[in-house]
Order: sequence, then C-alpha cells, then structure tokens
Amino acid sequence: MSNPPASWWRTAAIYQIYVRSFADGDGDGVGDLAGLRRRLPYLRDLGVDALWLTPWYVSPMADAGYDVADYRDIDPLFGTLAEAERLIGDVHAHGLRILIDLVPNHCSDRHPWFREALAGKPARDRFWFRPGRGAAGELPPNDWRSYFGGPAWTRVADGEWYLHMFAPEQPDLNWEHPEVRAEFLDILRFWLDRGVDGFRVDVAHGLVKKDGLPDVGEAPDPADLPYQDRAGVHEIYRSWREVADAYEGERVFVGEVWLPTPAQFARYLRPGELHSAFNFEFLVGAWEPGPVREVIAATLATHAAVGAPPTWVLSNHDTIRHVTRYGRAETAFDMGDKRHGAPSDLELGVRRARAAALLTLALPGGVYVYQGDELGLAEVEDLPEELLQDPAWERSGRTDRGRDGCRVPLPWSGDEPPFGFSPPDAAAGPWLPQPPAWKDLTAEAQSADPHSMLTLYRTALALRRALPAPQTLTWLDTEPGVVAFARGALTCVVNFTSGPVRLPAHTEVLLASAPVADGLPPDACAWLRR
Repeated sequence: MSNPPASWWRTAAIYQIYVRSFADGDGDGVGDLAGLRRRLPYLRDLGVDALWLTPWYVSPMADAGYDVADYRDIDPLFGTLAEAERLIGDVHAHGLRILIDLVPNHCSDRHPWFREALAGKPARDRFWFRPGRGAAGELPPNDWRSYFGGPAWTRVADGEWYLHMFAPEQPDLNWEHPEVRAEFLDILRFWLDRGVDGFRVDVAHGLVKKDGLPDVGEAPDPADLPYQDRAGVHEIYRSWREVADAYEGERVFVGEVWLPTPAQFARYLRPGELHSAFNFEFLVGAWEPGPVREVIAATLATHAAVGAPPTWVLSNHDTIRHVTRYGRAETAFDMGDKRHGAPSDLELGVRRARAAALLTLALPGGVYVYQGDELGLAEVEDLPEELLQDPAWERSGRTDRGRDGCRVPLPWSGDEPPFGFSPPDAAAGPWLPQPPAWKDLTAEAQSADPHSMLTLYRTALALRRALPAPQTLTWLDTEPGVVAFARGALTCVVNFTSGPVRLPAHTEVLLASAPVADGLPPDACAWLRR
C-alpha cells in the first residue's frame, strides 16, 4: 500500500460490514471472511477508503457476536485467524484500510474469565458481582435496567448477582480491576501487530460505573447516570491512545458514544483520546430544513472545540434503515421506540434517501456508509416472528422486534433469493430471508443502471475524492425550506419544500439526486460548481 496521507481518518468514507449479512463464501447461509474477500473489488470500486467489520471473534452469538468468548481468535462461523490475517493483507492490497469492532464493556458468559468467576472469588472481581437486597438476597442489588429490557442483574447458583447492561449472556467487565485494563491493552497490540488500522469501540461511554453502584431512581438525570460517562473512562482511552500512537500509519479509535449533551460527547474527542465518534444526533434527526441545519451547525461547533473531525452517518446495524425512516410522516427517530412507526412510503423514502446521501457526502469530515445504503435497501419489517434472533425481541416480552430488519443479507445478483449472497450450490438459505422484490435492487442490476442508487453513491464518492474542499462550510441565504452551503467551489443545495426551487448561481451541475431541468425538485439535493 502506498504511503498514507496525513490524518486519513479525518475525511475518510468508511463502509460498515455486518459480517454475517455481507457475503457467504462457504454456502452455510451466513456471511463470512471468504465471502468478504471475494467482494473486495466491489468495495474498492464503490470508492470508500476503509472498512469497519462488526465482531468476528469467537462467540456463542447470543447478541450477534457482541458477546465475545475469545478476543484473539475468529469464530468458526466466519473463518479462521489465518483467514483474517489474509483478509487484512487483501484489504490493504486493494488500497483500503480496515477497522474492527472492539467490545470492552462486556464479554460473553462463555469467556474463560466468567467461567472462573462462577466458581467464586477472586475471579469475580473482574466483573460486578454483588449480594442481593431483601431478607434473603432475593432482590437485585440496585434498580438498573438492561438496555435490552428487564433487570440488569442475574442471580447465580450461590445467591450472588452479576451486572449485565445488555443480555444476561453479556456480563459487564469491572474496569476498576487492573487485570481487565492490562488484558485489553494486550488485545489492542495483538490486532495492531496483525495490521488492523483501528477499532470501533462498542459502548465507549459505558465502561466505568459510579462508585457504590447507586440506584438510578424514578427521575434520573440523563446527563448523570451511574452506569455511563463516568470520569474514569477517559483515563482508559488515554492509555489506549498511547498504544495506538506507537504504531505507524495512524491507527485510530472510533467511539460509539450515545450521550445527551454535546459537552459530554466532546470530552471523548479531546487530544489524546478517541480520534472520532459517531454523530447520532444527525442520524436520529428529522428530515426538515430547520433541524437539519441546526444539527449540522451544532456538530461542527462541538467538534471544532476539541479539534476533532465530525462524522456523518444515516444508518447502521442497530438502527432502522433510513429509506424506511424517511418514508414516514414523522421522520425523527426515537431510539426508545425504534421499531415502531407509521407505514412507510418507500417511494418517498428512496427519494429522500438519495438526497440525504448527497447531503451527507458533501459535509466536511468523515462519513460512514452502512452496507446496503448504497443499494437503497429498506428495513425488512415483515420477518416471521419465529426467525427473529435479536435478544431485544425476547427481553422486551416480544414487543420490540429488535434490529434484525436492518440486518437481512445483501442482494448481489440474480432474480430470486439468495440473490448471489451464497454460492449456487449452497447447502442452506440466508440466515434471514430476503424479500423477493430485492431482485431490482441487486448490485448487479444497479451497476448497469445510470440512475440507480448504487451509481449515485459511486459517482458521489468519486467526486468527493476528486474535488477536495475546505473542512469548513459557509451557509448560503436561501428561500424558506431550502438548505444550502458552500465549501470552496462546491455548493450543496437541498430542497425540503413541496415544489421545485431555482438553483443558486453556478457554472455546472456536478451531480443531483433527481433531474434538475426545471429546478431542483422536492426532497432532492444537488452539487453545483460555483
């Protein structure tokens, strides 16, 4: 690979790969490293700069690999450690970089450490084991609730309880214990030595808990919860940064940081801590001109204060696909009720998704593309209940269908499932069924269509790389319902109104999400050369 540009991560377009749903190489219906390696030319030609892979570690898959039993090996479902090392080399040979998921808040209940802990102390000190409350210890140690629903505590055979902010199969690690800290420093070095270019840090705000594990109470302050965003977490990331900075090539950390205030969020991006973090405020915002402009301005200000690059993302493996979200009358995304909403107008959703793609790719900083965004895939909302695998389904009493609808395997080619996801002689169908209507959305079908979503993404990513613009923007005066800004010679215009609008002065239309012969149509975006 050629010498990397300075601070590549500040402007990178990074493609998220949900490994089990990207491409199946061995025919068992589950995506794997062999399938991914064969699709690397597609990713190179798409025009992204780096890949982020969801967990590939040994896991019982209680939460799709986010319950890790061995952080230094690959689950046989996906391949082998030797295959992972070859994949890293192949990614670099295609001029791309690779980030892998790191899950430090919790591990699997099958992890050797937790197996030791079940036998008793001192191994329990690596986790949060506590006696229960009540006359016989029959009540959980506090009132914390799991993010997946239900109590955040499970009782073991000898009567003690252990903390799990997610599923019971995901016990939280105690980051006050020196062995936990040393173990993860070694895990970082293990993968950095094998050439990975960085890590996406799962639940980056959640590692440290408040002393004494106090109750949350009936009316908690969302900016001061005892199980997240404690001051000690920043010391951990400073120690990680020292490790990464000792390697060549600018190895990076990207945080999954869900917090209620910009000030809390920005602390994770101070010099010497995480390089960047996902901008969820942009993801969950409404498709309306005021909120869109406000969240862009606030994001730029928050990041500028700590000298960090902003990031922009429309969907990921935990959120409803934005084609579906934008097709609803209420487009703001309530994370607390993320799988419920009014019926979606998919034609409207696709139109808005095309515009949102160009808006996102025109903004300064880095950008993330979730697999299938470039194909215009919608949420699959009619998966049979018996096939749902997300732990949120059972933990919520079967009221929250969970995240499976955005994780359906990709359609690559052909007129019927499995749409090239698996080899022709596959022994099993895809682990989640693909809608037959996806025959018009396969990568193969869209590659030949100059007006497809895939062509739009490829063209936009190529222009983004060929026309570097300042990492600042200037807002332009527009009529109501229109948002426009300039970055050097590039002007980006988005029409949120119900009718066409005139384009501002320009010398060339570089790219548009819809035809602009009679002005910019509703729910459309155009890139102009000034």
